[in-house]
Amino acid sequence: MIRPILIHPDPRLKRLCDPIAEITPDLARLADDMLETMYAAPGVGLAAPQVGVTKRMLVMDCVKEPGAAARPMVLVNPVVTWASEDVSIYEEGCLSIPDQYAEIERPAEVRVRWTGLDGTEQEEQFAGLWSTCVQHEIDHLEGKMFIDYLRPLRRQMITRKMEKLKRDRARDGASGDGALRG
Repeated sequence: MIRPILIHPDPRLKRLCDPIAEITPDLARLADDMLETMYAAPGVGLAAPQVGVTKRMLVMDCVKEPGAAARPMVLVNPVVTWASEDVSIYEEGCLSIPDQYAEIERPAEVRVRWTGLDGTEQEEQFAGLWSTCVQHEIDHLEGKMFIDYLRPLRRQMITRKMEKLKRDRARDGASGDGALRG
């Protein structure tokens, strides 16, 4: 099921997310919904708070090559265990901040440990877009958004645009909560 994506500013996007104590069928359904929502948006990553669930889970699939097999990933309670000193700069966007982009500097590579939906602990080192994406989504779990890396004036300008977008959608009969429907 495609879920509504919260649009900034929304207080739920700024909350620290709670760790997930156990893998349940409801959690697996949430993961499936998040993947479906992410693909429909379309995006390469989505964190649970973006669909109004303040739990430490994210989904991502950064395969963008035409004809390449998708690689959907679900990370429960992800933690960065190592970050490279080398940095990279990517132009980032966010499904909760539609049509706004900025160059953000992050570690070029990170190693992340998480629990899979099968309950096993997993760890992988990510580079390139995968590294940027996983760091961006983990930030969401900490109540942080990519615009928090920007200078205050630019951040305020983007926030005003999002407030206007939410007002326009409410006026036009879209959902009154400012959510983006898939």
